[in-house]
Amino acid sequence: MQQRNILAIDGGGIRGIIPALILSHIERRAGRPIAELFDLVVGTSTGGILALGLSMPDPLARDGSQYSASELVEFYKHCGPQIFDPSLWRSLRSVSGVLDESYSAETLEHVLESYFKTRTLAECRVPTMVTTYAIERREAVFLRSFNPDHKAIRCVDAARATTAAPTFFEPASVRIAGEPHALIDGGVYINAPAVSAYAEAIALYPDSDINVVSIGTGHLTRPIPLERAVEWGAAGWLAPLLDCMFDGVAKVTDQQMDLLLGDGYYRFQLSLDNANDEMDDASEANLAALEAAALALIEREEQKLDRVVARLLSG
Repeated sequence: MQQRNILAIDGGGIRGIIPALILSHIERRAGRPIAELFDLVVGTSTGGILALGLSMPDPLARDGSQYSASELVEFYKHCGPQIFDPSLWRSLRSVSGVLDESYSAETLEHVLESYFKTRTLAECRVPTMVTTYAIERREAVFLRSFNPDHKAIRCVDAARATTAAPTFFEPASVRIAGEPHALIDGGVYINAPAVSAYAEAIALYPDSDINVVSIGTGHLTRPIPLERAVEWGAAGWLAPLLDCMFDGVAKVTDQQMDLLLGDGYYRFQLSLDNANDEMDDASEANLAALEAAALALIEREEQKLDRVVARLLSG
């Protein structure tokens, strides 16, 4: 039975630097790019940016990939503060964002265009999928590089759609098979896409031995005090509710995947004890704290990571 290796990357805004660092470690140990180690790469939100970035081809590069995971670490360090620039924070956020989104999407779109340029999903080196949700059609939309109706979609548009987190960025308008779709961040229903990645792998690679590597962006550790929550109305609950949805889905997905695959499932996750868990805290201090947390996880899980690399190289 042929072995198939699947990568699933969680959402989490600026905290995407955590999976980027872990994947950089895997690339260094394996001596090969992510696109050559996995048979399917799936991401939600910031994980979608990573999935698409690691799938970009470059015929002139020695390893055939346009971006290494370490280069995407630098993406978060250099572009994160631009995307989540407090000086561009919309003033209406002062009333909990109930009248508008936190940030203008123009900077995000400019940054994504500088990275993906005119690349389309059809050009991905490895089958790649990112999650979104169509608000007008009320349906989950999985943008797949291997779906004939999706191949012409620009990677920048797919990345923009999967990162359109409610209260942070306005919805993205993407044409799919000639029809317009208003899309938002797939994290509203599947912030940790491991189960969907596994289901997709079963459909793509029937009768295969499937392994899933799932990488998180950090557990939330801040409590929500009851005495504060009982006084919140709709406006007060907006941001905390999104956090609860994202964190809860990730934890349930982890339990489900452990039951489904057992030894074929590898999850890398950490607690954000010394870093701010806000998805838009791209301050120098918080980026350093997130990096330190990721490096500590890599050191702590070194043997497990070595087992993953050995399995990836044997596939």
